[in-house]
Amino acid sequence: MTARAIARSQVIGFRARAQQLDQATNTLAQADVLDLGVQDTGPDGAAWALAVRGVDPAATTHDELATVWSIRGAPHVYRRAELPSVAAAVEPFSDADAAKRIYDASRPLKAAGITATEAIDAVAAAMRAVVTEPLGKGDVSRRVAATMDEPYLRFCRVCDATHLYEMPFRLAALRAGLELEPGTSPPVLRRIADFRRADRAGPRHDVVNGYLRLLGPATPKHVAEYLDAPVSDVKARWPDDLVEVNVEGETRWLPAAELPRLEGEPPDVTRLLGPFDLFLQARDRGLLVPDTGYAKTVWPRLGRPGGVLLEGDLAGVWRPRKTGRSLRLTVDLWDRGTARAKRLLEEQAERLAAHRQVSLSGVDFGP
Repeated sequence: MTARAIARSQVIGFRARAQQLDQATNTLAQADVLDLGVQDTGPDGAAWALAVRGVDPAATTHDELATVWSIRGAPHVYRRAELPSVAAAVEPFSDADAAKRIYDASRPLKAAGITATEAIDAVAAAMRAVVTEPLGKGDVSRRVAATMDEPYLRFCRVCDATHLYEMPFRLAALRAGLELEPGTSPPVLRRIADFRRADRAGPRHDVVNGYLRLLGPATPKHVAEYLDAPVSDVKARWPDDLVEVNVEGETRWLPAAELPRLEGEPPDVTRLLGPFDLFLQARDRGLLVPDTGYAKTVWPRLGRPGGVLLEGDLAGVWRPRKTGRSLRLTVDLWDRGTARAKRLLEEQAERLAAHRQVSLSGVDFGP
């Protein structure tokens, strides 16, 4: 049976609908992006990502939400009540996976006969013992480092000091039952009240299925790159309820239940997406932004801008400039924007300024 051919526009439309970017109103309980986690990096992080999906900012209370280091060691926001399931979901699938996720920290550990999983467990135990009250990341790192053997440590030339390797530290935090205090930079770690990791993740938090539901259609390689996991581990956990489709000559998969979301044109929606919004986290960047020159502006090595979702498609990038209590945006559209498009983007800029609780001084369109 020949796989169904899917156009790029259908993929874009699918993701906009699956991630609820077309919804004017939403709730924390119904915001599906929280199943996979909402990355909270920069001033336009998780709260803004939820706001552009219709969640009232006043509803994003710290009682209902929690921030933890999870996928790729980045801070992500989840529903607090679901943290036990999330903790099981985001753990490495195997020791080979754990070794890949901790990067260069795996070498000295392997040389010492310590598996990556054992190392993360050891760091987690030490972190749990140290963090009995809210404590800054630097203090936690120093106190834990003082208790660990040499294979766990590295010398930092910048600080002229010996630290724990960063990725084992981050990946161990949730295993230790620790969360990040919202709005702290450098982050402050504290214990999660009454935390106990679930034996296994619930279906909503399965990270492989979550990627396919929210960023599909996809391949095992796409999912593996998103998680920093080996492709073999992802293939071993590849769901059974998938359908095969063809996207511009590439075989991909999608949960059968999600097929209806492929129908129709992309939602006619305009949003200013934060730099680390889930929509921009898909690992098929060449499909999202076919022009390689434009792609470099969306995902530069340093200083990532936000993405412009204009009338249902990625159409450019934006950057904020805050001065005192005012905000000004620079919006670079890849094609000359129409008067209607600029009006829509100005409305979204007003929305962002209100979200930041500042006034909008203007929007500069370029180049």
